[in-house]
Amino acid sequence: MSPLQPRRNNVDAARLLRQHTTPAEDILWPHLRDRRLTGLKFRRQHPVGPFVLDFCCPTVRLAIELDGPVHDQQPDRDENRTQALTASGYHVLRFTNDAVIHNLDTVLNQIAAEAHRLMAISRTPLSRAPGEGAGGEGPPGPGGEG
Repeated sequence: MSPLQPRRNNVDAARLLRQHTTPAEDILWPHLRDRRLTGLKFRRQHPVGPFVLDFCCPTVRLAIELDGPVHDQQPDRDENRTQALTASGYHVLRFTNDAVIHNLDTVLNQIAAEAHRLMAISRTPLSRAPGEGAGGEGPPGPGGEG
């Protein structure tokens, strides 16, 4: 078991958090869900070890954390969390709730840029778009094979 495997109580916490989202999460989630940004699958309130990430793309190990006013009082805790996630191979992007609410396009551009950078590093191909099936039903590959 790796040090950041989900713990049972975090799975329950994640379920509860999905039912009680913040306004900033409600604004960002429709842009990340269903592979709408970069073609990658994001999850919300995703348990990773002792943490529940606001948003996560496991394919490229990208964590997106939204920070509300409470985070102003806990910078050391947030830094320790970021360091633990980074040590386990995650790349963490942090945005304030205000940034999501007032500068959504900038936030989305930064997330997309980081996702593309991580895909290039890992050579992760974009996932199939919604509605494309498996087994060669997508567009033909190089040389015309499908």
